[in-house]
Amino acid sequence: MKKSETGRRGEELALNWLLAHGLTLRDRNWRGGHKELDLVMESAERVHVVEVKTLTPPLQHQPFEKVDAAKQARLAAAARQYIAQRQVRKEVQFDIVSVVLDDADPTIEYIPEAFYPIRSKY
Repeated sequence: MKKSETGRRGEELALNWLLAHGLTLRDRNWRGGHKELDLVMESAERVHVVEVKTLTPPLQHQPFEKVDAAKQARLAAAARQYIAQRQVRKEVQFDIVSVVLDDADPTIEYIPEAFYPIRSKY
């Protein structure tokens, strides 16, 4: 499976999991210039900016570990743009869905409030 196919499959699995757990889809693959948000979901209380990371075995690390400080800063910058453009009034939180695409059974790990953004150069 190509990297782009892996990412799309993981994102689809993540979206279905989030929908099954009561969140509503606001946007998918939202772009603001060169910035992108994988999934923007909504619950009764807040808006969830969801980064989806997908890997296939054998693993040297977990998918969520790829969301490093630089990636978090880029997500925060994209979210600020999204919030302003879409006039979001709810509290926003940053979540990660970590997907491991095993042939037998994909593993999905949801990490709510995975990080709290800080301002940066991004």
